[in-house]
Amino acid sequence: MLELEKNQTKTLGITIIKRDGRQVNFDLNKITQAIIKAARSVNSDLSPIDYQTFEDVTSDVEAEIKERFHDNVKIYEIQNIVEHVLLAHHLYNVAKAYISYRTEKDFSRNQATDINFTIEKLLKKDETVVNENANKDSNVFNTQRDLTAGTVAKSIGLKMLPPQVANAHLKGEIHWHDLDYTPYEPMTNCCLIDFKEMLTNGFKIGNAEVETPHSIQVATAQMAQIIANVASSQYGGCSSDRTDELLAPFAMKNFDKHVLEAKKWIDDPQKREEYAKERTVKDIYDAMQSLEYEINTLYSSNGQTPFTTLGFGLGTSWAEREIQKAILKVRIDGLGTEHRTAIFPKLVFTLKRGLNLNPEDPNYDVKQLAIDCATKRMYPDVVSYDMITKLTGSFKAPMGCRSFLQSWKDENGQDVESGRMNLGVVTINLPRIAIESKGDQDKFWQILKERVDICRDALVYKVERTKEATVQNAPILYQYGAFGKRLKPTDKVDELFKNSRATVSLGYIGLYEVGTVFYGPEWEPNPEAKQFTVDVVKYLHDKCEVWEEEYGYHFSVYGTPAESLTDTFCRIDKAKFGSIPDITDKDYYTNSFHYDVRKNPTPFEKLKFESEYPYYSSGGFIHYCEYPNLKQNPKALEAVWDYAYDLVGYLGTNTPIDQCFKCGFKGEFKATEKGFKCPECGNTDPATVDVVKRTCGYLGNPNQRPMVHGRHEEICHRVKHLTLGNDQLTGVDS
Repeated sequence: MLELEKNQTKTLGITIIKRDGRQVNFDLNKITQAIIKAARSVNSDLSPIDYQTFEDVTSDVEAEIKERFHDNVKIYEIQNIVEHVLLAHHLYNVAKAYISYRTEKDFSRNQATDINFTIEKLLKKDETVVNENANKDSNVFNTQRDLTAGTVAKSIGLKMLPPQVANAHLKGEIHWHDLDYTPYEPMTNCCLIDFKEMLTNGFKIGNAEVETPHSIQVATAQMAQIIANVASSQYGGCSSDRTDELLAPFAMKNFDKHVLEAKKWIDDPQKREEYAKERTVKDIYDAMQSLEYEINTLYSSNGQTPFTTLGFGLGTSWAEREIQKAILKVRIDGLGTEHRTAIFPKLVFTLKRGLNLNPEDPNYDVKQLAIDCATKRMYPDVVSYDMITKLTGSFKAPMGCRSFLQSWKDENGQDVESGRMNLGVVTINLPRIAIESKGDQDKFWQILKERVDICRDALVYKVERTKEATVQNAPILYQYGAFGKRLKPTDKVDELFKNSRATVSLGYIGLYEVGTVFYGPEWEPNPEAKQFTVDVVKYLHDKCEVWEEEYGYHFSVYGTPAESLTDTFCRIDKAKFGSIPDITDKDYYTNSFHYDVRKNPTPFEKLKFESEYPYYSSGGFIHYCEYPNLKQNPKALEAVWDYAYDLVGYLGTNTPIDQCFKCGFKGEFKATEKGFKCPECGNTDPATVDVVKRTCGYLGNPNQRPMVHGRHEEICHRVKHLTLGNDQLTGVDS
């Protein structure tokens, strides 16, 4: 590489004032690179003479800046000087390209806040707009209405953001998540609903005062009502923690009723109890089936099926065990006459040593049912009681697909999990920083610091904006118990956020690509490379701890699911830096800290590799492994679950469960340009196929609700890992 192209920073002791008001040190190398980029757009085959000319141009630019400016200079003034010098050197085509690029960037910035332009993209069904969320069906009216409102909210929201945040978001350096809802509205993200408080003390929705339920069927019906209302009052997922323990008291009310009924004609107390249990088991199954159907037939006000997670598995009583089994049996049975796989609620089963991990444990039979369910429906994902406690300070289910709360105690010293929430996420584009550093790690850390500072500004603004909500904005959250404490209409919502009760998350994406820039595409076995990537996440973690001390809110590091962001960041960077092997040429960036999906380590190797990152990324994480068909080999899955128990906190199962109702095929469909087709008959009709893939932390049906290009490519690149079979490791083709 010629010296001119090397990443050599040269400062003049002058401060640059950027368009967004930030002040940064002058870097002459950026001018050089901009000139080279403009020249290459005219002629990709540059000669040494060309580079010498560019050196002369840069020297002249430097001289003029030194002559005219002494303390600071505005960015547009530098650009004007560059244009003038290029013309003075008779580099007319290069000057034209440089001016065109500058003008194009100005157009892009203006278009992002131009409602007419963004609405036109929606009307033309631009896939980056209509396929952004696999949980939204863009064909239905309420989703279309939400997309239209979101398009307007994004344009207004960009103008509300701090200028440096809006600028970094538009450039793809960071990503302000859910711009279609916030900051235009001061909404919260995801939460653990305090169902126990609400079902015990009653609540109000609309004009209805809802009393404490007296049966499990009514309890689950009320849960569905709460979920629908909460999902319409925030923009992220909601979870029910310890669902089996939550619902067991209501199941016992059914049992007591059946005992009283039986007294009328059954004299034997033992037989009365057997009868009551038999009836209650059916009540439990019916209640859990109704909850599953209600969630899958609900639409929130934003046009989505409410993103709901049920955590369960710790209960030991008779009723709690029956609820656990009913949740799993309902999922195994499937939806409708075709027994399709339910996408929601996401099921998260808790493994705990001494309870259900080993054959001698009292709930081991429930674990076996959970394994059977996972081989047929991919859910449940599993959480390790001991590792979640170790990583986050206490045990709880995730909020949505992977967001975790840290341990927090109230004024009485009691652990509080349910009723808490996340205020939002801002994700940093790590691959962009690595590309810009050109292999210079010192430069990488310098740019990372600058970008993280912008993320801090963004997250603090998220908190401040969310605090502007009023109790009346979302009564179900603030006044009627979903967020735990019931506020008065005149109270400040910050009562539920401050003192680290709420979390706000610094997300990241693309650690694999970062490692590839510095150590090559096969870097995973390299200890030095691995430590470098761990240090990156630790840097984010350490920054969040400093911010928490300064601002009084819990800033957490979050391995971003990046459903559409895996596409967005990569697409922007490919346009800016070109097709870079193993980085931008794939058309997607790798989620969070995950092992390169194109490789096939054993599940044990993959989990061991990934296990170090969640210690610094405990605000959001998940691991998953790719398997062949597991229906005939459930012991292989159990072996991985058991191995993972003391290693990782949260594990998902990816295995082929696609179905074609036209020819009867069951297994893995073949990828097409946009979706997937039956390998036997070529069927792609969503009405007669059931295609289920793990989108990121949760499942999606890409034939019914298409995904963005980058996410589709990432799924297609996934390779099956080695798995257990007949007591030995065997390879499995992708």
